[in-house]
Amino acid sequence: MKIGDVVARKSYNKDIVFRIVGFSIDENNEKIAILKGIAFRIIADAYLDDLEVVKLPDIREVLLDKGVENLLSQSMRKAKERQKKMNRGVPKLQANTNIYGMPGKVLQIDGDKEYLKICLDVYTELGIPAVGVAIPEANQYKEVRALLEKHNPDILVITGHDAMTSRKGSITDLNNYKNSMNFIKTVKQARKWQPNLDNLVIFAGACQSNYEQIIKAGANYASSPGRIMIHALDPVFVVEKIACSRIDTIVPIEEVIEQTVTGIKGVGGSETRGKFRWAMPKSMLY
Repeated sequence: MKIGDVVARKSYNKDIVFRIVGFSIDENNEKIAILKGIAFRIIADAYLDDLEVVKLPDIREVLLDKGVENLLSQSMRKAKERQKKMNRGVPKLQANTNIYGMPGKVLQIDGDKEYLKICLDVYTELGIPAVGVAIPEANQYKEVRALLEKHNPDILVITGHDAMTSRKGSITDLNNYKNSMNFIKTVKQARKWQPNLDNLVIFAGACQSNYEQIIKAGANYASSPGRIMIHALDPVFVVEKIACSRIDTIVPIEEVIEQTVTGIKGVGGSETRGKFRWAMPKSMLY
């Protein structure tokens, strides 16, 4: 087996598809593979004899399987329905053809450049302005402030890969997580730049992340309350609900969670105001 091979773990009934991203040696001098989830934001390891090479279609096909594709379609339909409702809620503007909507702007800092590209493509499909930067999780806290100053987003997504390192370890011990501490440090740096939870909305975390500590650090939404694996597009579905809800609306938490792939065990958060604004007129120069 080599770096880049797509594999599944036989001991876990091949429930998750991974890509081999490296190799290491354990304390018994046995070779182990370092694995990165394809559809889920998790890093794991396994002995080579536990792995089976699998044939993988395009990564987008894995991320957007039938269930997720349906969820994306629902999100796009709901976004259009919300826009119609919001238009009806502004009677003075309703008949004005010069009105246009401005969803909240997103900055996504992601430890996985493949996931980031697909997330950015989905933001485009949803009509949400977004920029993204791929930065390893351990370095995100060093660069977040400069990126916030450069892009001045309404919504910040801090994600990548995470996992609990030991099933026997305490779920409250941050040393038992691969990247939760890195996400926490990055959230804290972002909150030094903008402490108000409504001025800058933050989603942070990945698979099995320490949800409680990330929320405590200042995130509006985070993963993972049930220490489960979250889907790579869960942050996008959270963002869509916030970015496309009116600024005078407190977005119901249950509605945000309902439109994620992994639900309440995968994502949780606090009451947050929407980021959508109406504006007029449209440019008269074209």
